[in-house]
Amino acid sequence: MQQLLQQAQKMQQDLAAAQQELAETPVEGSAGGGLVKATVTGSGELKGLVIDPRAVDPEDTETLADLVVAAVRDANTAAQELASEKLGPLAQGLGGGGGLPGLPF
Repeated sequence: MQQLLQQAQKMQQDLAAAQQELAETPVEGSAGGGLVKATVTGSGELKGLVIDPRAVDPEDTETLADLVVAAVRDANTAAQELASEKLGPLAQGLGGGGGLPGLPF
């Protein structure tokens, strides 16, 4: 029984370390053939946005807004995939599987 508790504690520590690593890992997404690039952390926090001047048309700000949303969405999808890759096996080991509260998967 003691060994089982130790394994559970190690898994919790591994999970916490993986969550910290995710929070610090930058993930990029793009839209419009790279005209708009968004950088988020593995946990989904928006950290940066780069807009190529060619994407800026004062007469068509709606398209630019769509590109920004698409780039952020693309980056968040990549962050979710990274989270599933890093945390999925750990969460399953802890009896998860339906996702963990506060995590994007």
